[in-house]
Amino acid sequence: MLLIRESKFGKSRLVPLHPSSMTALEGYAQLRDQLQPRPGEPAFFVSLNRKRLLYAVVQLTFRQLINNAGIGAGAPSTPRLHDFRHTFAVRTLLSWYRAGEDVQSKIPSLSTYLGHREPASTYWYLSAAPELLALAAARQDTAWSAARPRR
Repeated sequence: MLLIRESKFGKSRLVPLHPSSMTALEGYAQLRDQLQPRPGEPAFFVSLNRKRLLYAVVQLTFRQLINNAGIGAGAPSTPRLHDFRHTFAVRTLLSWYRAGEDVQSKIPSLSTYLGHREPASTYWYLSAAPELLALAAARQDTAWSAARPRR
């Protein structure tokens, strides 16, 4: 479990992590402790000057990496760091639909994972995913067909 302290709206939450994520974070922590044995701030992710990473700096570094790699060159809009949240939300719902899960009952947990105060904030992430909308529509059609009286 990952404890996220006082994020948006001053809320803290526990987030379950996949074992592969834990392995990657443990590897980072070992490297960080070798390079920066005494961070200047109580943060997990720190820069080379021992300070907590700032979103604006991480975003700038991400932009430079994207530009240098030529990713999104010529596209109407280039990838943003925040797009990973959208991708995660859509892929999570797609996996639930494909597995036949009760998606509506799971949305609050996805909202919590993303740090949203309510599911309505999470639904916004899902609005432009054709495959997801197709799966949701197909499930709704099946439910309506099952609910119709038979003649």
